[in-house]
Amino acid sequence: MNAQQTDIERLHLRRALELAEGGRGRVSPNPLVGAVIVRDGEVVGEGFHAEVGGLHAERAALEDCRSRGVDPAGSTMYVTLEPCAHQGRQPPCVEVILEAGIARVVIASDDPSEKAAGRGPGILRDGGVEAEFAAGEEAGAARLLNQPFRKHARTGLPLVSLKMAMSLDGQTSTVPGDSPWISSERSRALVHRWRAESDAIGIGIGTAIADDPLLTARDIPDARQPIRVVFDSKARLPLDSQLMRSLDQSPLLVVVAPGADSTALRGAGAEIVVAVGIAAALADLGRRGITSLFLEGGRTLAAAFVDAGQIDEARVFVAPILLGEASRLTAVDATEDTLITTRFKEW
Repeated sequence: MNAQQTDIERLHLRRALELAEGGRGRVSPNPLVGAVIVRDGEVVGEGFHAEVGGLHAERAALEDCRSRGVDPAGSTMYVTLEPCAHQGRQPPCVEVILEAGIARVVIASDDPSEKAAGRGPGILRDGGVEAEFAAGEEAGAARLLNQPFRKHARTGLPLVSLKMAMSLDGQTSTVPGDSPWISSERSRALVHRWRAESDAIGIGIGTAIADDPLLTARDIPDARQPIRVVFDSKARLPLDSQLMRSLDQSPLLVVVAPGADSTALRGAGAEIVVAVGIAAALADLGRRGITSLFLEGGRTLAAAFVDAGQIDEARVFVAPILLGEASRLTAVDATEDTLITTRFKEW
């Protein structure tokens, strides 16, 4: 059942959401989860899922509770995702909740995966625990927190986020001789953080040849490097490109069309994905456990994904400059561009 929370309960749920962010970029393909334990109006335990294979948020919060010397029996637990009831890298969370004597569990969002989907709350209720789903703003925030996990659970496909930078007149590249950057230095730093938070980064072969990018997350402490993906139907990626010369930093997947001669790329260490169309390529990425794909390609790749109906959200930097035929770009790094985020689908 869904229930409206009091102001103080909403405060605890917001704290659980804040805690969940501590695992961003470190727990995929698992979801981001935070938990808060409250007894007699006082917070007695907090935790979040910090890394793949590590304690789930509920167990981390109970460990914190015990480290404070508090018996959690009779407490209320606020958790951002329904507690799991299956054995994975960690034992089922419902078991430890029941063992701890938690009296009530308030859950911000459901888990749409086949192995969950309401099982945890049902087991808790059968064990005498009052389990309820939250309603309102915090419930919506909890769903948005785990869009890659939710889409992958429901469709087997990764969430696709498109990043672009453009001028006021809609140009996405500068003229030869000018700075190659349209976005500001601050925005480019943000892009590196997004890379570290994504399972994979995708570009088209045009961008790969023109820009020779590295596509790693830089200047991010302890960053997990994403898988690099090049959509290259004819297998034209140069063997001396930065992507090919940095296979020791992160894996490289090259998506080619059937019949493309990818022998040289494969022999040099790239992993080849043969697919007919974008939907088939995304399905292959999903089967590899990739839950989020961050697109950094140019107009051609963006248009192909739009035509295929495979863009979930767009993050567009708009710089206060004109790049038309008569315009020249100067001092781009000093511009204060604007980020516009549009979500096309919610999972």
